[in-house]
Amino acid sequence: MEVPNPNPSNHPSNYKTKKKKNQSPEGKFRRDLDLCSKHKDLSTAISLYDSALSHHIRLIHHHFNALLYICSETLSDHSAKISAYEFGFRVFDHMLASGIKPTEATVTAVARLSAAKGDGDAAFELVKSMEKYGEKPRLRSYGPALMCYCANSEAEKAYELEEHMVAAGVGAEEPEVAALLKVSAETGRREKVYEYLHKMRERVRGVSEATAEIIEGWFGGAVAAEVGVLDWDEDGVREAILRNGGGWHGMGWMGEGNWLVKRVNVGEDGGCVCCGERLVCVDIDRAETEIFAQSVASLALEREVQANFRDFQDWLDKHIEYEAIVDGANIGLYQQNFAEGGFSICQSSLML
Repeated sequence: MEVPNPNPSNHPSNYKTKKKKNQSPEGKFRRDLDLCSKHKDLSTAISLYDSALSHHIRLIHHHFNALLYICSETLSDHSAKISAYEFGFRVFDHMLASGIKPTEATVTAVARLSAAKGDGDAAFELVKSMEKYGEKPRLRSYGPALMCYCANSEAEKAYELEEHMVAAGVGAEEPEVAALLKVSAETGRREKVYEYLHKMRERVRGVSEATAEIIEGWFGGAVAAEVGVLDWDEDGVREAILRNGGGWHGMGWMGEGNWLVKRVNVGEDGGCVCCGERLVCVDIDRAETEIFAQSVASLALEREVQANFRDFQDWLDKHIEYEAIVDGANIGLYQQNFAEGGFSICQSSLML
C-alpha cells in the first residue's frame, strides 16, 4: 500500500521545480542554449542570444561555439539559410571583439557559413588564420572551401588549397579527391585527372557510386579520347612500373582514341570476367621501400649495439650483389614454440 508523503514540499517534482526556480540566469541560459543545440533550433537560439545581451550575461567560449554550431547545422534548411549565416557572422564578430580565441571547431563552423554564401576565398582565409590562433586545421576545416571552389569550377584555387593541405600534413579522403577529380574533368585538366585518379587508387579501396559516375563521365567524354601519345618507350614503361611497385607507371596517358567503359566483376581467382586480364599483386614503390628501410634501421639502432648494426650496414653496401639475406637464428627457431622446441640446426642447414 502506498503511504502518503507527510511533507508534500519534499516531493521530487516539487524539488525539481524549486531547483529550476533557484537557477541563476547564467545557468538557465546555458541549459536553454544546450537544448537549442541538441534540437538545432536557430530561431530560439537567436532569441536567447539577444536576451542574454540585454541582461548583460557574460558569454564564454562554450556559448559562442554552441551558437556557431547551431548556425552551421541549420544551413541545410533553405528557409533558414540566410538567417543562419547572418547571425553566425554576428556571433563570430562578437566573439573576436570579446578577446576569446577561436578553436579549430569555431573556425570550421564559420568556414561553413562562408562557403554557404559561395565565398570560398573567405572560407580558405579562415583556415589560414588558424595559425595565428595556435590551432591546427583538420580535414573538416578545409572541406567547406574546397567543395565551394569545386562547385564554382575554380580549379586553380582548389589546387592551391590542396597544396596547403599537404603542407599542413592533412590528407584528402574520397569526397575531397572525388571533388578535385570532378572539377579537373569538367575543366579539361587532363594532367590533374591523371593525378587524382592515382590518388584515388592509393587512398580508397572501393569507390562510392557517386565517384564511379565521375570516373565514367571522364572516360566517356571527348577530352579523354584525345589524351595520350601513340609512341612510347616500352622498356621505360616496364622499368617505371617496377619502380612503382608494379601498380602503375606514372608516365601519363598511353595511347589515343575512345575508351571502352564497362562495369565488370572480378572472379575469385583475380581475373576480369570481361577482358580476361588478371589482377596483379602490387608491392610498395621504391620511395616507400626507402622510408621503410630507414624506419627498420632506426629501430635496430635503438635496440641493438649501434657499432654492430653499422658494421652490418657497411657489409651490405659492399655486397650489393645479394638480393636477400636469410637470418639463420630465425630459421632455426621457426615453428619451435612448443614444449620440447628449441633451436633447430637441421632447419638452418636446409637453407644452405
